[in-house]
Amino acid sequence: MKQILITGGCGFIGRHVTEELRERGYGVRILDSLIDQVHSDAAAAAPEGVDLIRADVRDKAALVEALEGIDGVIHLAAEVGVGQSMYEIARYVGGNDLGTAVLLEAMIDMPVRRIVVASSMSVYGEGLYHTSAGDSIDSVRRRSVDIKAGRWDPVGPDGSGLVPAPTDEQKSVDLASIYALTKYAQERAVLIFGEAYGVDAVALRLFNVFGPGQALSNPYTGVLANFASRLINGQRPMIFEDGRQRRDFVHVRDVARAFRLALEQREAAGHVINIGSGNAYAIADVATMLARAMGVPQLEPDIMGKARSGDIRNCFADISKARDLLGFEPRFRLEDCLDELADWVRQAQAVDRGAEMKRQLEERGLVS
Repeated sequence: MKQILITGGCGFIGRHVTEELRERGYGVRILDSLIDQVHSDAAAAAPEGVDLIRADVRDKAALVEALEGIDGVIHLAAEVGVGQSMYEIARYVGGNDLGTAVLLEAMIDMPVRRIVVASSMSVYGEGLYHTSAGDSIDSVRRRSVDIKAGRWDPVGPDGSGLVPAPTDEQKSVDLASIYALTKYAQERAVLIFGEAYGVDAVALRLFNVFGPGQALSNPYTGVLANFASRLINGQRPMIFEDGRQRRDFVHVRDVARAFRLALEQREAAGHVINIGSGNAYAIADVATMLARAMGVPQLEPDIMGKARSGDIRNCFADISKARDLLGFEPRFRLEDCLDELADWVRQAQAVDRGAEMKRQLEERGLVS
């Protein structure tokens, strides 16, 4: 399998996947619509030596052209962001779910042998929890009345406290946002298609991806990019709730390697697989660490004490399955990579749109 099509290949993750594959001798073709919200001027072209078809993933004719001579597909093209998905619903469903449907239809008469789709940790909703007695609870939801009262942490059915635990792929899906709904539909469509047509299909549930090259001016992208954009513009990072919510941050180069491994490892076919670091970080601590790395420790996080609709409290990855099926092992820890990220941010142009994002959500009643 030597010729790979990457949809969304000019994006943050896509460019790193392209580099990873080309270093291993793969031929790469990219299909990307290059929308302004995601792509800076510097990213408005394919990496050198790569064939680019500029088209929307819903353009079937363009997809048929892009799939000529292709052995495998990495499907990254998607609208990204929980908050924006809650009011641009048609955009997210169209780009993510209809886009995936058109891609799969175009593949029916093509000799594609494997497809790997980017799913998201958002499909879990809240992560896995344990009771004080050690019992697992995988269907936790916070009540809006508790959130409005500033009681951020979920509780068990009897009202007792819960302990967040690493989330594995056996946890029940709980779709708390339109974005999560579309990502789950994407992964299921790809796996169903693969089984029906004899195409090896793999879905990678990505946790919070970070690293150089992220869209700094898109307020609905990754939290580290949002923090960096605020800091480089002399603004305090905005953090919803109390900042103690915990997430798993995985470096984009580790993610790129995971996609290559998912193309290569036969045992992965038919599976959904978590791709994270296996570590949990409190959001406020991450903002503080990044401010130090960027040389502005006085810009402490702005803890807002408000919650966004669709947000969850805790979710971080159990990556045992990735280790077993892909031979995947993270190489880049968040705390070791913030200087690299800070250096890149200083050289990039970042327009801080965090306040605009907050206003858009508040106007629609999506912040409480």
